[in-house]
Amino acid sequence: MTTAKPRVKPTSKPKAQRREETTARILDAAEALFARDGLHGVTLKAVAKEAGVDTALLHYYFDDKNRLFSTVFGRRAEVVNRARLDSLDRYEAEFGDDMTIRGAIDAFLRPLFVLFDGDPSWLNYAALVAQVNNTPVWGGDTMHQHFDPVIHRFIGVLQRISPETPDRQIYWFYHLLSGSLTLSLAQTGRIDTLSGGLCKSSEMVAICDAMETVFTGGFEAMRRA
Repeated sequence: MTTAKPRVKPTSKPKAQRREETTARILDAAEALFARDGLHGVTLKAVAKEAGVDTALLHYYFDDKNRLFSTVFGRRAEVVNRARLDSLDRYEAEFGDDMTIRGAIDAFLRPLFVLFDGDPSWLNYAALVAQVNNTPVWGGDTMHQHFDPVIHRFIGVLQRISPETPDRQIYWFYHLLSGSLTLSLAQTGRIDTLSGGLCKSSEMVAICDAMETVFTGGFEAMRRA
């Protein structure tokens, strides 16, 4: 006679793990919607629907839309900043007084474009950063809070490489570099149309290569001005 095996009750996930997974799903949904529609074009109800949760849960986790947006923006900013700071630190430690403008630009930009290359979630975040950096009403404080330390680190490297270049010129250089960067992160598709498909706004590594060439030459021109 065969003895029936006892039924094994499915093990439920720990409460902390369930909350973590739900939070990640909410943040991913909110990130995609904010990237597409901006802060003011998104409602908590829309985020809840996209994430498959009740709106009350969003209020419980994040209080309001501004808190949700701040959490969404800060989540990946930490990863981006750590990657760029580590890259700049490695570059300066390895090359010291032999650093070049092109090398510094690469150390600052490359980690960003590698993260954003082809990953849909990171591409959503790239578009969101582009919106924030170009929206004075809610971009100034947000960018200042999350990105100023790594930007000042980059500027410090440029000042070490080229101490004869006036600080005013270096800050204008960064201003123009930032504008090109955020236009690229916005992935508008404009270059796709203009070039007849020869260039694509989704080609993050190619954009990084082109920016290095253009802005290395641009810095040298500003240094001589």
